[in-house]
Amino acid sequence: METAISAVAGELVSQFISFLMNKYNSFSHAWSEEEKAVERLQHLLMRAGTIVEEADARYITNSGMMMQLKTLSEAMYRGYRVLDNSRYHALQDSAGFDEVRINDSSRNNLYIAKRSRITNDMATCLESHGALERLEIAVANMAEFAVLLGGFERMSRRPYDVYLYTDNFMFARHAEKQKLLSFLLQRKGPPGDHTLAVLPIIGDATTGKKSLVAHMCGDERVRSSFSSVLHLNGDNLLRILDHGRTMEGMILIVIEFASDVSDDDWKRFHSFVITMGRGRKIIIISKLKRLARFGSVKPIFLSLLSDDELRYLFKKLAFGSVDRAEHPWLVQIADEFVKVLQNMEGSIVATNLYADVLRKNLNVQFWRCILDKGRRYANRNQ
Repeated sequence: METAISAVAGELVSQFISFLMNKYNSFSHAWSEEEKAVERLQHLLMRAGTIVEEADARYITNSGMMMQLKTLSEAMYRGYRVLDNSRYHALQDSAGFDEVRINDSSRNNLYIAKRSRITNDMATCLESHGALERLEIAVANMAEFAVLLGGFERMSRRPYDVYLYTDNFMFARHAEKQKLLSFLLQRKGPPGDHTLAVLPIIGDATTGKKSLVAHMCGDERVRSSFSSVLHLNGDNLLRILDHGRTMEGMILIVIEFASDVSDDDWKRFHSFVITMGRGRKIIIISKLKRLARFGSVKPIFLSLLSDDELRYLFKKLAFGSVDRAEHPWLVQIADEFVKVLQNMEGSIVATNLYADVLRKNLNVQFWRCILDKGRRYANRNQ
C-alpha cells in the first residue's frame, strides 16, 4: 500500500513539474516573441523617421507623395506611442508590483493585481503587433517614394526659431507647408491679368497658423520672390489706403482677422491692392471660416494635432537630444502631461513652455511637481 501511494505521489509530482515547465516555456516563448516585435518596431521607426525628415527638407509638389508621407507619419507617431508603452510595462514587470499592490497584500487583491497585469500585458502585446504591422506596410510602400524624393529640390536649413520646430525642421503640417509654398512661388499670370491671389489659412487659436506662415516666409526662395512682407490687422484693414502707394515691387500682404469684415470694406481693399500693380499676394489668417469666402484658391484648414502627434512632439521637445529610453519613468509622466495639454486643446504654446521647463531638469520628482501644477492650472481654466 505504501509502495502504491509513493508511486502515485511521485507521478503527481512529476506531472506537476512537467506542467510548470510547459507553462514556463510557453511564457518564455511569448516573451521572446514580444521582444522581437519591439526590436523590429524600433528598427522600422528609425527608417520611417529618416524618410519623414528627408521628405520634410524637400520641395514636394506631388499630391500622391504627400498622401503617402501623411500615412507614414501617422504610423510612425502611433509606433512611438506603442514603443514607449511597451518599455514602461517591461519596467513595471522588472520592478514587481506597483506601490498600490505592494501596500495591499490580501490574497484577493493580489489575485486581481495579477489578473490585471496579465490583461495589460496582453493588450500591450496586441497593440505592439498592430502598430508593427501598420508600420511595416507603410514603410514597404515607400520604396518608390524614396527614389522619387531625390528628384525634388532640397530646402535650406535654418536654426530652431519657432515653437513648432524640432531640431531644424518644422513639426508635421507636411501637406500644408507644401501647399502654402506652392502658392507663394506660383508665377504671376500673363500681362493684363489683374487677378489677385488670396489664400485663407483657417484654424483655431492653438493650431499654429502664424507659425506656419512665418516658417514659409523664412524660406530663401520665398524671400527672394518678394521685396517686402506687409503685416496688417484686420481691424485696420483700410489703413493701407494711406500708405500702400509708396510700396513697390513684389509684395506679400499677411492679414490677421480677429473678427469678420464687411464685403464692402474687402472690395475697397481688394481694388486698391490691384491698383498697386501686379505681383501682390495676400494671405488671410483667422479662426473664422466665413473669411474663406475671400480666397481665390482653396483655403488651408488647420486642425489640432492628433493625440499621437502631440505626444510625439511633446516628448521630442521635453527630452531634446537625450535618449528617452534611458528615462522610462519620465516617459510615463510625459504621457500624463499630454493629457493635461489635451485639456488645453492641444495648445502648441503650452506644449513648448512645459517642455522647455522639463528639459532643464530630468528628475522624476521635479516632473511630478510640474505635472501637479499643470493639472491644477488646467482645472481652474476649464
